[in-house]
Amino acid sequence: MSSNKPLRLDARRNRDALVTAAREVFAERGLDAPLKEVAARAGVAIGTLYNRFPTRDDLIAAAVEDRIEAGGRIAERALLIEDPWQAFTYLVEQVCELQAADRLLNELAVRAAPSAAIARARDDGHAKMREIITRAQQAGALRSDWVLEDIAFITWAHTRIVEATGTLAPDAWRRHLAFVFDGLRATAAHPLPVPPITEDQLMRALHRED
Repeated sequence: MSSNKPLRLDARRNRDALVTAAREVFAERGLDAPLKEVAARAGVAIGTLYNRFPTRDDLIAAAVEDRIEAGGRIAERALLIEDPWQAFTYLVEQVCELQAADRLLNELAVRAAPSAAIARARDDGHAKMREIITRAQQAGALRSDWVLEDIAFITWAHTRIVEATGTLAPDAWRRHLAFVFDGLRATAAHPLPVPPITEDQLMRALHRED
């Protein structure tokens, strides 16, 4: 028994090191970064990586698990907000803020779920989102023809906006989201939260090199 304990601890250390390294490398280079870089940063052989995570999706799932859980908590907090419109806008804004601060989650927004567990967590989050949307529509705050699937247009657009402006005008996505909200609610437009990016910033974002 005692002879196996160091092996179990070592295996756990390797797994934790790989997950930490994956988060760092994926955040720097995206979810398609070479796995040999993840192994090197974790200080293990590439064979050890594949032993712990047989596929890239297995490693991605482990790296983003905590992010998916954070998204679920956002939906839970939104459900506690009494005002239906505020609950809806809080949900969308917080999800976008989470994406803006995390390249892993940002890229995951335009990819299929990397594991069945992540897919189930997404489904649970979507169920909560549907409830929030229904409440806002029943209150007459959210347009009645808007459906949960439409949120993909927000997150996809948001993903590209963050990629283009994240280092130049990191809050630019809030301006876009304010336009979106005004388009989803049949009331007078509200003041935009941040000024527009400059023409120079726009040109640099459009021609930036990855």
